Amino acid sequence: MFLKPPANGPLQKRWKHWLRFLAVLVLLAFVLLNALAYMHARAMTHFVSSGERTEKPEALAFSKKLQVLLEGVKIPHPINRQTPADFGLPFETITLTNLHGIRLEAWLARQPSSKGMVLMFHGYGASKDSLLPAAMEFGKMGYETLLVDFYGSGGSQGNETSIGFYEADDVFAAFQYARRQSPDRPLILFGVSMGAAAILRAVHAHQIAPDALILECPFDRLLSTVRNRFRIMRLPSFPCAQLLLFWGGVQQGYNGFRYNPADYAREVHCPVLLLHGEKDARVTLSQMSRLVQNLNPSSRYKVFAGLEHQSYVSARPDEWRSYVTEFLGGVRQSRP
Repeated sequence: MFLKPPANGPLQKRWKHWLRFLAVLVLLAFVLLNALAYMHARAMTHFVSSGERTEKPEALAFSKKLQVLLEGVKIPHPINRQTPADFGLPFETITLTNLHGIRLEAWLARQPSSKGMVLMFHGYGASKDSLLPAAMEFGKMGYETLLVDFYGSGGSQGNETSIGFYEADDVFAAFQYARRQSPDRPLILFGVSMGAAAILRAVHAHQIAPDALILECPFDRLLSTVRNRFRIMRLPSFPCAQLLLFWGGVQQGYNGFRYNPADYAREVHCPVLLLHGEKDARVTLSQMSRLVQNLNPSSRYKVFAGLEHQSYVSARPDEWRSYVTEFLGGVRQSRP
């Protein structure tokens, strides 16, 4: 028969002391983790005015990873260093206004007797000049192009990003402008990464009806791409990814857990060309397959062997041109 130690005996007091100590440690760790998540969410959605951009996670040495963990990433305000003129494209700079009254800058490169207009949207931490190689190819194919700076990037107003959520409103503004400019010709939407996700959200949120979509490596869920970032850095994604998404949503004013382009894909009824890199660590093949399953049966899915999360037209111009030319050949040249 075992005897219990007295309720207020030395062992009981020591046990209570350790329980309180552990509780304080857990509370402090929880507060610290949330504070770090809040800081990282803000750093990832607010551009700094100057300085060098933090290297890609996979390129960081261990000491740099620790520094980034404690200080957050630094992403300078994206600027345009080239124009369509550098790629032989005559153009004009136009100004659009989105639903929130934010001024957006865009380049319109016209083509005589064009087959239609391609609206182009850049990725995270970039600006519209990153789209110029693809714009040049579309021009050779006979299409006008409208290259748009999302709010906060390039020549557009603001200094932050919502990773594609509110950028969908910019897609909507550009689509309305393009439809007024080309009421009888097809409109094709082209987006890279975040830009592709913003296009899918615009279809969902604003019920836009483009004639075709060309999407390069959109993420299936915002949570997925945040998790992938932690895995690339070889850090535990749980609960870090969830906390980052929560605090990012608090700061931006939307529920990041419900920001799922794969779900929006069910509402796309036009032809879609989906392009993806085989070795993309930010959007894995399995995650892309979820999006593919929700697209309409007329969609086409092409994988670039050996490529990562990068510009496909720059890395494999001939292969990219072949996929896109074949796809656009099946898009109607006039609207009913």
